[in-house]
Amino acid sequence: MKLVLSNENSLLEAIHELVLGASNRTLRQFLQHGRVRLNGATSKIATQHVVPGDVVEIVTQGDSHPTISGLKIVYEDKDIILIEKPTGLLTVATPHEQEKTAYAYLRQYLKERNPKQKLFIVHRLDKFASGVLVFAKSEPVQAKLQALFSRHDIRRKYWAIVEGRLEKDHGTIRSYLAENRANRMHSIEDGSDGKLAVTHFCVLKRFPRLTVLEVTLETGRKNQIRAHLAEMGHPIVGDRAYGSTMNPMGRLGLHAFLLGFKHPILGTPIEHKTKVPPEFSRYLTHRQSKEE
Repeated sequence: MKLVLSNENSLLEAIHELVLGASNRTLRQFLQHGRVRLNGATSKIATQHVVPGDVVEIVTQGDSHPTISGLKIVYEDKDIILIEKPTGLLTVATPHEQEKTAYAYLRQYLKERNPKQKLFIVHRLDKFASGVLVFAKSEPVQAKLQALFSRHDIRRKYWAIVEGRLEKDHGTIRSYLAENRANRMHSIEDGSDGKLAVTHFCVLKRFPRLTVLEVTLETGRKNQIRAHLAEMGHPIVGDRAYGSTMNPMGRLGLHAFLLGFKHPILGTPIEHKTKVPPEFSRYLTHRQSKEE
């Protein structure tokens, strides 16, 4: 957990912003055990003076982020909350599932600490994709974050494992996406009937039958990456809805590994990059060889 400070304060008060609800005793233990860093250096002095622009970080021991029903909270303050969503979990409710969602689990987590605390959706991840999501704790913050998304002032990067050997090293897919009767997104020529979708990609690794891509979203339409890559002839592995015939990972090969933006209230940079999920590790860390 990391925070760029916007106010003068003591170090103890500063780390309160990183671990909401924690007691002074707990925070002093973090300091005593060397888990607090100020501008990259370990600091154990609770009264140390900090100023705007200082970077305060709490270093984990193993993995100390709260985990709720499979989702991991990686950052929280009074305005926003960032999580890592696992594959198989809906972001929000559908007519068929109301309770087992990231939103419902977070709402209950917040309610247990403050019954009046509300939670607001900013963006979504597909059920079978995994990765970073941000939620807002008030409507004004939700509106500010959604404005960042609309202006493309958000950094969003994904890892995608696709079928086939993609020969182009990088490229951009630009089309208008619309939803058909089967609830599948597809590109159409008429912009008045669809929404502009722009997807950038670059090749990280090639295998005989698979390609590993880093994908950057310029827009965030429903199933955008899945539809665009499938229309290129390279559907994401495990994505039967968009034509995949391979499932070497036992899941959809799509993971949102990076989310970055300016804090909607403080104006400070917030960025979280996940670790490589276990199912992706052999494709992202293994040397190019006789794979798949």
